Amino acid sequence: MARLFRLLAVLALSLTGAFAVPAQAERIKDLGTFQGVRPNQLTGYGIVVGLAGTGDDSLDYATQGMKGVVSRFGLTLPQGVNPALKNAAAVLVTADLPAFSKPGQRLDVTVSALGKAKSLRGGTLIMTPLRGADNEIYAMAQGNLAVGGLGVSGADGSQVSVNVPSAGRIPSGATVERAVATGFDTAPTLTFNLADADLTTALRVADGINRAFGDHRARAMDAVSVAITAAPGAEDRIMMMGMIENIEVSPAEAPARVIVNARTGTVVINGAVKIHPAAVAHGKLTVSVNEAPRVVQPAPFSQGRTAMEQSSSIQIDEQKKPMLNFKGGASLADIVKAVNAIGASPADMVAILEALKQAGAMKADLVVL
Repeated sequence: MARLFRLLAVLALSLTGAFAVPAQAERIKDLGTFQGVRPNQLTGYGIVVGLAGTGDDSLDYATQGMKGVVSRFGLTLPQGVNPALKNAAAVLVTADLPAFSKPGQRLDVTVSALGKAKSLRGGTLIMTPLRGADNEIYAMAQGNLAVGGLGVSGADGSQVSVNVPSAGRIPSGATVERAVATGFDTAPTLTFNLADADLTTALRVADGINRAFGDHRARAMDAVSVAITAAPGAEDRIMMMGMIENIEVSPAEAPARVIVNARTGTVVINGAVKIHPAAVAHGKLTVSVNEAPRVVQPAPFSQGRTAMEQSSSIQIDEQKKPMLNFKGGASLADIVKAVNAIGASPADMVAILEALKQAGAMKADLVVL
């Protein structure tokens, strides 16, 4: 059975490569992921030592962490003694555990100061267990930190900081101790989840899989999930998943959408946006108020006092812009050309687009960040 499946897989791959692919076709692997095949986040609490006086000093949780470290070596600090840990810092360690990671593989970790440590430059992370969401240990981290930031302070309180010296990374600084079961080989069906929900794309993915294998094993469950019937067993399913990832389909066009960032003035309009017949007039009125107070001196021997006299000038500048007439079905290029013709700034463009949306002349999702 396994040999027959391999022959069918090779035949299906050759057939998919023989047909012409649409111009905007994309691989299924770029549209989403298989359910269960995902990374897992790991976190841990540890101590960084070897700092040049830039540590946490006398924070209680740093002291407790150091007591836990030295207790591993049979050392016990006397009661009531809290060492000043200027050369040590309490840190949080984070890492991502990729899918199918096996014990012995290495992971990159990020180390961030938890307390008052000014810099982790030159520090060494002591062996730290990394736990998953189930509070089980999946990796152990240890090593020398690579810190891209730099902080320098003077005796008078002046400080200079470059980037962030209180965080760093340890390349390959953690060792995987336990694998995470994905369950893809025992689940009743394989499920492929799209990154962006779209009914049309889900249907096209299911149709592409069925055409590649010549049967009806895939069906769209909703706008995100595509269920695929597969025989149990890791070897056969891995081969099927590899084939499915390389099938190319044409995803549905994105819905008409305008993204507006009101803080930065950034406006992004995708190519699906169309404008219905509308006329737009956009002008700018600038009112300037200038205050220039004058000092008035009294006449000689008049026994008067020096006084301040207010002097104001008001100027009004109104820029007249021509009215724009958008014809039905205006495209993205027409919108950009018209807006540039009147010299509208990004803030003005935001106002124009919002007005077109409210007038019903722009049938698009207006997303304001």
